[in-house]
Amino acid sequence: MQPDIITSTFWFSVLGFVVVWILVPRIQHWNYARAMEVRTASGAGQPVVSRLGGVALVLAFVGISVAAQIWLPAADAAKAKTRWVIIATSLAMFLLGLWDDIKPLGARKKLAGQVLIALVVCFCGVRVPLFQNPFTNAVYTLGWVGWPLTVFWLVALTNMINLIDGIDGLAGGVTLMLMGLLTYLGTGGGLVFPILCAAGMSGALLGFLRYNFPPAKIYMGDGGAYFLGFLIGMLTLVHSQKGTILAALIAPLFALALPIMDVALAIVRRGMKGLPIFRPDRRHIHHRLLASGFSHRRTVLTLYGASLLCLLMALSLFWTQGRLLPILGGFMFLLVLLAARSLGLGQDWFAVDGTISNLIRLRKETRYVLCLSRWLELEAERCSSAKELWNNYRFLVSKLNFARVKFVLVGGSEVFWERSDKQDMGELQVRTIAVVSGNIRAIEFSAETSAILPKLFELLTELALEAWVRAALRWEEAHRQNISL
Repeated sequence: MQPDIITSTFWFSVLGFVVVWILVPRIQHWNYARAMEVRTASGAGQPVVSRLGGVALVLAFVGISVAAQIWLPAADAAKAKTRWVIIATSLAMFLLGLWDDIKPLGARKKLAGQVLIALVVCFCGVRVPLFQNPFTNAVYTLGWVGWPLTVFWLVALTNMINLIDGIDGLAGGVTLMLMGLLTYLGTGGGLVFPILCAAGMSGALLGFLRYNFPPAKIYMGDGGAYFLGFLIGMLTLVHSQKGTILAALIAPLFALALPIMDVALAIVRRGMKGLPIFRPDRRHIHHRLLASGFSHRRTVLTLYGASLLCLLMALSLFWTQGRLLPILGGFMFLLVLLAARSLGLGQDWFAVDGTISNLIRLRKETRYVLCLSRWLELEAERCSSAKELWNNYRFLVSKLNFARVKFVLVGGSEVFWERSDKQDMGELQVRTIAVVSGNIRAIEFSAETSAILPKLFELLTELALEAWVRAALRWEEAHRQNISL
């Protein structure tokens, strides 16, 4: 790397850092003031945490892009086109995520939008053109196969960063490491703009973590997560077009080994339970660590350490030109098995006992609950009061064979329902889940052990909780006021 490029990467990192450091407090202040205007007494006392942190990251990206356009000499048409493709499509992906932050779009619409943006990238000529055999270094032209591979690559990375954004500071820290990796890997490709872009976003993410590290004062939201994941995918594609295929594509996969494992297990887990694969749950690695007694900070730092180890393996692949791929691949596989076993990540794949009949039964039960949940959400618009919605919810939980459901309200008061034949209840299993919904702070579910198996009970409580939250949000949208029982 030339000395002037080293200096430039430093100053672009500073630029990204300064922009985010200045903008985040202003976004927080604006969000707080707006929230205070619409907040009612039932919602008082809850901290206001903005989900618009992605706006600061994107504005830093725009500043970095403008500065790069001014700093870089006049480029040929191909390089200039690539720059604008990176800028325009990354901003489009951010707007898609921001739209979902403001008004949820649904999984299918989001996926369709992501695929459309990825196809635009292909039409503009930025795609995976070649495949390099890491053992023989032979290079093969992919032709039309590069189109679906490019779309899959961009959509997968976009959603991967979004899926790991489930705990304060995790997605920001992992993407910071990846941007640092891409800054280093880009030095071998001869493209200056991607290097400056990755360096500038490294500084921006460092500034963002000042406010996003636990306890977070701001979140990046879907807009920020979509933008970062897509930008990482774009930068790797651009590097792959300049002959650094192994470094640009395989090395980031190793660096992302932790979230890849987490997402793969989540897809299998949800598929076997009959749940939509994009449905959020509390079974990710960070949830497991929190449940085992780790604090939020210790959980994030532990995952940082694991990600850093994966990053070092990615760098070793680059330094050895892929010769260590079989050894590191085997080592990574052993780490995945060890992590899965120690955290119990595979225990709930077979949510009842793993037999085919019970899996079929579980999937039928899941579909039944999802139908009831959808009914309650639609019914919420027709309910004239929160009490009427509560009565409908009582019907839902009774159909799920719960024995008792109790809402813990602000101030310690309670609203509960219990089965009419309570005298005949046997041994109960109880689960309490914290929630912020109107003036509700927790929901306690109880069911007879003989009526619902423990694993099924755990799943039903999560689905029943989600049913109430979604219905309450729909009621608040229809009545333009916070729900209060």
